[in-house]
Amino acid sequence: MRSVALSPQAREAALEAMASTELDVLVVGGGVVGSGAALDAATRGLTVGLVEARDFASGTSSRSSKLIHGGLRYLEMLDFRLVAEALQERGLLIQTLAPHLVRPVPFIYPLKHHVWERFYAGAGVALYDSLGLLSGRSRGVPHHRHLTRRGARRIVPSLRKDALVGALQYYDAQVDDARHTMFIARTAASYGAHVASRARVTGLLREGERVTGAEVHDLESGRTIKVRAKQVVNATGVWTDETQGLVGERGQFNVRASKGIHLVVPRDRIRGDSGLILRTEKSVLFVIPWGRHWIIGTTDTDWKLGLAHPAASAADIDYLLDHVNEVLEQPLTHADVEGVYAGLRPLLSGESESTSKLSREHAVAHTVPGLVVVAGGKYTTYRVMAKDAVDAAVHALDQKVPPSVTEKVPLLGAEGFSALKNARYQLAARYGLHVARIEHLLSRYGSLIDEVLELVADDPKLGEPLAGASDYLRAEVVYAASHEGARHLDDLLARRTRISIETFDRGVRACEEAAELMAGVLDWSGAQVEREVEHYRKRVEAERESQRMPDDETADSARMGAPEVVPLV
Repeated sequence: MRSVALSPQAREAALEAMASTELDVLVVGGGVVGSGAALDAATRGLTVGLVEARDFASGTSSRSSKLIHGGLRYLEMLDFRLVAEALQERGLLIQTLAPHLVRPVPFIYPLKHHVWERFYAGAGVALYDSLGLLSGRSRGVPHHRHLTRRGARRIVPSLRKDALVGALQYYDAQVDDARHTMFIARTAASYGAHVASRARVTGLLREGERVTGAEVHDLESGRTIKVRAKQVVNATGVWTDETQGLVGERGQFNVRASKGIHLVVPRDRIRGDSGLILRTEKSVLFVIPWGRHWIIGTTDTDWKLGLAHPAASAADIDYLLDHVNEVLEQPLTHADVEGVYAGLRPLLSGESESTSKLSREHAVAHTVPGLVVVAGGKYTTYRVMAKDAVDAAVHALDQKVPPSVTEKVPLLGAEGFSALKNARYQLAARYGLHVARIEHLLSRYGSLIDEVLELVADDPKLGEPLAGASDYLRAEVVYAASHEGARHLDDLLARRTRISIETFDRGVRACEEAAELMAGVLDWSGAQVEREVEHYRKRVEAERESQRMPDDETADSARMGAPEVVPLV
């Protein structure tokens, strides 16, 4: 498969192509499900367009717990089918589809009661491991094991002695969700899909009762195009109801938003070589290793305010700190928090008032002729959701279309990844970089690492660390703009990298140099560079202010104080 760049030129060509031909399928929404649907349709030989109003993964798909997992808590709800399906997808991602992006991660589950809890929890984890084998694939992760209290504290010395009587250790998997979603969209483009971000659907085209395409507003140029398509797939997540409103339909199901927030703290604040999973009175709480950091989350609360920028309040942050401190010898404080992010889960509304009990199942419906809606679900099962949505669209096409093949289609960067990982010392010597840098790049680009390293070979200054965010090379900034569809500074700092949550200053010190590097690719003027930097600083100020507010309403009001870098109207 050839590598196709999501370059500024490719975006223009995609919009031109969508405006000039009738597509088989137009996918609205560049999150993980929409990107997955575009890839699924393109690999069936269909002509496909994918449009996203903001940036790829800018909504829910960049703000998850970064886990690829079955969901242990769904076993207690007796939702065995959902867990088995998710675990099968986990094995597929680790071993075939994205081994460069998805990797196993261990978790310790502290036990607080003798005998009965070890039997009960042990049986649950054993079932969890077994369900992962139902597809006929191996799990892709090691088997669980039982630990004594001493054994658990040897692995995680920061655990308080009185916080457990023993423990279980099991494995799930981890992913940088925003990069993974972008890779899916880029892989779809490599198979011929026309892909464009910052392209907002403002209306749906109709012929009688049938939807025949969409009116798309290019937020960068200001022009509007009409994209004709035999089938339109609405994969807009928490915006599903809003998108449905474009055809005057409420739809066959409602999507309810549940807010989950996460904290990022430096790795040295918690001593340990394994993640933790803890029970709370409402749900579960994860402490997840993340490079030189830990991610702590999540909350699960109803959210009825603005969907674009859900805000974390001081109450949310205190909730997570209070619960994680119950098991830590050295409590964490607000001063330890490097980053905070909040996301919204698109849950299918049920009868329960508790969002933690709403379904994580997904649903697909042909709400009106020509329009397929996919909603609900969880990140891990994105490929199944995408397949089901395209199956529904294909059913209405007047042609014979092959079945889905995405379980056999690795993402860009997967092929040859293991061989390059074995050759990391030679790569380090060839390009004059430390082997730790090469390992970092391999975990972000897989076998596309050569494209990044070629930038360094052409300009050795790009092999230097980015000022204010030394985990990243200057070349990664240039590559994000030239190959990965980053259109604005916010795209780079919040999604192509994780600088916005991995530094105490939230990326403020890095933003000027990053903007200058992006300017060379995106042809920004000096005034545009200043505007991008100013916007990013205002975003950070607004987020910090929102995180000092006592509740959702005041936090949302503070966060909305920062304007969009590109207005949506």
